[in-house]
Amino acid sequence: MILLKEISKSYGTVQAVRKADLRVPAGSIYGIIGRSGAGKSTLLRIMSLLEPPDKGEVYYREERVDTLTGKALLERRRKMGMIFQNFNLLGSRDAAGNIAYPLEIAGVHKRQIEKRVDELLEMVDIRDKRKARLRELSGGQKQRVAIARALAVNPEVLFCDEATSALDPQTTRSILALIRELHDKLKITVILITHQMSVIRAVCDEVAVLDEGLIAEQGPVDSIFNSPKTEAARELVYA
Repeated sequence: MILLKEISKSYGTVQAVRKADLRVPAGSIYGIIGRSGAGKSTLLRIMSLLEPPDKGEVYYREERVDTLTGKALLERRRKMGMIFQNFNLLGSRDAAGNIAYPLEIAGVHKRQIEKRVDELLEMVDIRDKRKARLRELSGGQKQRVAIARALAVNPEVLFCDEATSALDPQTTRSILALIRELHDKLKITVILITHQMSVIRAVCDEVAVLDEGLIAEQGPVDSIFNSPKTEAARELVYA
């Protein structure tokens, strides 16, 4: 479980997140949605421990983690995976090399890395792209490489930051199906940041709606879709 208590974060005079309370059940696929500037990316950075909040507390299970520093912070971050809209892959490496990178950083033995890379290529269904350079891969294949890389060190939590926004509708559906499949297989918690309600509806169990830094509404996806209670949620549902 991830728990946020009274989280606030400002950049100069801009209050990006305001008194956010959020509970992400362990093993769920949890969506965070809002329009541009709603505070999604800020909340993601705080949840993934890339930035501390100005106020409030972040807990992973029973452990407070927003106050971690040094080695303890690095160890906690290694239990997280991240995939991005623009893939963030290394152009100097082939598919296998990109997947291997976090394992190399973690000091894993070469033979173990090769075995793990093969497992991950199989898992995301691109085993025939092992030696492919990035220019030889489609957008969907690049995102599959990025997903494999994020899973390389067996994270407890997978963060997806607008992971399908750069993809066409058909590829988006295939990537969302893969995320759901991996979630079910690995029993991993997935936190999905998006501005697309169709993405939330396709794959998430619960959702929080952000509006100008505030959590306007949160709850089961079906409940939000069938009976949105706030204007912010209604605008997203009926857009």
